Amino acid sequence: MIRLPLAACLVALATPAAANKIFVSNEKGNTITVIDGDTWEVLEEFPAGNRPRGITISPDGTKVYVCASDDDLVRVFDAETYEELYTLPSGPDPELFVLAHSGNPLYIANEDDNLVTVTDTETRSIIAEIPVGVEPEGMGISADGAYVVNTSETTNMAHFISTETYEIENNVLVDQRPRYAQYTEDGTRLYVSSEIGGTVSVMDIAEDGTPTLVDKITFEVPGVLPEWLQPVGVKVTADGSRVFVALGPANRVAVVDGETLEVLDYIIVGQRVWQLAFTPDEQYLITTNGNSNDVTVIDVEAEEAIRSIEVGQQPWGVVVQPDMDGDTEDAT
Repeated sequence: MIRLPLAACLVALATPAAANKIFVSNEKGNTITVIDGDTWEVLEEFPAGNRPRGITISPDGTKVYVCASDDDLVRVFDAETYEELYTLPSGPDPELFVLAHSGNPLYIANEDDNLVTVTDTETRSIIAEIPVGVEPEGMGISADGAYVVNTSETTNMAHFISTETYEIENNVLVDQRPRYAQYTEDGTRLYVSSEIGGTVSVMDIAEDGTPTLVDKITFEVPGVLPEWLQPVGVKVTADGSRVFVALGPANRVAVVDGETLEVLDYIIVGQRVWQLAFTPDEQYLITTNGNSNDVTVIDVEAEEAIRSIEVGQQPWGVVVQPDMDGDTEDAT
């Protein structure tokens, strides 16, 4: 009998991790494009209802949630088979949402009726409807899960909602048309992008969750008209050292120093860059480019674009499966 060295046995027994899948919602194509996170090849494109925009994934990586805005509901898909499992009630015109860290409930911005809808993902029922400002858009959740933040596009405010009482506890005025709210991983800071105002508002967050507006980040690119510099998606590295901001029709992602708030660089990507998502190891940042129908892959350490991948028609949102424990086939 041939005996293998111990190291070889361990290698033989180890199950290689599957690639993290990337899911992209195509707003005009009414589909979701699935990309392999290792090869960057498109694996599938499947129907996702009418006008899919906001997209997220369950903490265990098995279910993909999609705001089907023109269907007035959230569609839930199996992340492996891409089959639709069921729908969740959302209120009219859901655009963006955020899951509680546990995966339940789901907090949904309903743009047309000025509400944030709270939906139980297990009972598939609405728990609460919270009146907010006019045209609610962005949703963010604090590190401890005690607050969700909604941005109202027309009221130009960030509303801080207690997840215990479902009541607004603080309102902060920001610049015109706030689109996205992103906490740092440690929960001590919040960034809110304002598309028409052309700024990102920076708030320090106290231990009790109280926000204080401390600064505003502005942008300037030689040769690009100021009105084209429209901040939308925002992502922050886990250590808070870098903030990446999608600048819409400027076709660039701004790189901001998380300590000094100085804009360090602008990365050229596809046309009308909208939303952003990190891979779990933060090695790459994925951008959706609505007018060029592609996504750009950015090398985070090098702070440069390394490839473009064609997807469906007018890509809007993007989410990457989290890494999963155990021997589950698909890492997320």
